[in-house]
Amino acid sequence: MSVRRTVFVFAVLWAGAVSVQAADHPPKDLHFVGDHWTAWSPPTPAPTDQVHVVVKGDTLWDIAAKYYGNAYLWPQVWEKNKYILDAHWIYPGDPLILGLNVAPVETLSQTGAGATSGSGSTLPPGEAPVEPPLPGVQGATEATGSPVPLGAESDIYCQGFIGDPQEAFPFALIGSEYESLSIDHYTHGTNGWVVDRGWQIKGHTVKYNLSTGDIVYVDGGRAGGLTPGSVFTLVNPEQLITHPLTRDIVGRYYRYLGRLRILSVQENSAIAEIVHSCEAITTGALLTPFEPEPVPLGRSTAMRPVNYPTAAEKLRTAPAIVYAKDDIIALGADNVVHIDLGEDQTTPGDMFSIYRENDHPGMPPIIVGELAVLSVHKHFALAKIIESRYPVRLGDRLDPK
Repeated sequence: MSVRRTVFVFAVLWAGAVSVQAADHPPKDLHFVGDHWTAWSPPTPAPTDQVHVVVKGDTLWDIAAKYYGNAYLWPQVWEKNKYILDAHWIYPGDPLILGLNVAPVETLSQTGAGATSGSGSTLPPGEAPVEPPLPGVQGATEATGSPVPLGAESDIYCQGFIGDPQEAFPFALIGSEYESLSIDHYTHGTNGWVVDRGWQIKGHTVKYNLSTGDIVYVDGGRAGGLTPGSVFTLVNPEQLITHPLTRDIVGRYYRYLGRLRILSVQENSAIAEIVHSCEAITTGALLTPFEPEPVPLGRSTAMRPVNYPTAAEKLRTAPAIVYAKDDIIALGADNVVHIDLGEDQTTPGDMFSIYRENDHPGMPPIIVGELAVLSVHKHFALAKIIESRYPVRLGDRLDPK
C-alpha cells in the first residue's frame, strides 16, 4: 500500500487561544498589535467594512452561525480574513471582516475587557506578555500552508449515514415515466397493426435503474407539505451495523443514492426530476430533505511522531471506526469511514490520529494513520482517512490530534 506523506490539520475555529481538541501547539510568535496580543497581522478594516471583534471564547463556527445563520459557513469567515494563518487560533481583539448584508456588528472599540500591561494596553483575560520565540522555533507562517479541502463533495453527498434502525422518512419514490413506456408487442389484425396490451407484463419497464434527468413520481403532495423546488436526498436503507468492538447493534446504514427536485405537486402526489445520481436509483427509494454541507478545510501539518503515541489507557474508551461503505475492511488513505462520535462530540474539520492496540504486553499503541471529520450526524460522523502508515481496519481507535 502506498503511503501519502501529506496530512491535514483540522481547520476549526476556537478563539482566545483555546483549541477544541488541544490542537498541537499555539503559534510561538505572539506580538502586540494595537491593543492586544496576536499571532497574526490583522489589517485595518475600511470604514465601510462590517466587522466583528473577537472576544474570549469566540469561534469561527459560532460567528458564522450568528451572522450567516449557518455554522457550516465558517470557512467563508476565514476566507474573508486571510491574515489568519491557522484557524485553530484567533485572538481577542482581532477584527474579523464579515462582508455585506449581515446582522449588526460590534465596533472595534468593543474588545473584551482584560488585564492592563505596564504600558496601559489591554491584554486578553488571563494572558501575559509572551517572550520572543527561541532560536529554531517555527512560527505560524512557517508551520502552516494554505487551507485546502479535506475531501470532495462526493465524499459527503454519495456516502450515507448510520441512523436508528427504524429511521422515519417523510416520502418515497413510487415510480417513473418509464413504467408507462414498457416494450410493446404488436399484432396484425384485420384493421392493421395494434398494440397487444394483454401481452405487457405488470411492472415491466424499459428502464429500471434511474439516473440524472429522469422524471419520477413521489407519494406526497400539497397535503403532505411538498412544494415545487424542494430538494430531497434519495436514501436506501441497508444492513444493521454491529460495532466491531462491543458487538452490539448500534444502528442501520442508510446509503445516499442521489438527489431529486420537486417540479410540480398534486394533492397527494408530485412529479420530480432526478438532479444528481451517485449510483443506480430504483423505485422505493426513501426521501429526506437535502441539507447542503460545505467540505471542511484544513492545513498541512506533520503526522504525530510514531515514537510519541498517546497512552494506551486513554484509548480503552476512545471512539473507533465502526463502518465503511460496501463493507470494505482493509482501509487506507482516501477511504471514507463512519466513526462513533455524534453531533455533540465533534465538528466537521476535526482531526484524529488512528491507533492500533499493540500485541506486545506493556508496549504503547501503534499510530496507523490519521483521519478528518467531514460531516456529523446524531450519533455518528463521516470521516476521511487522510494518511495511513499501515492498512486501517474497523475497530481502530481514535485520539484527537
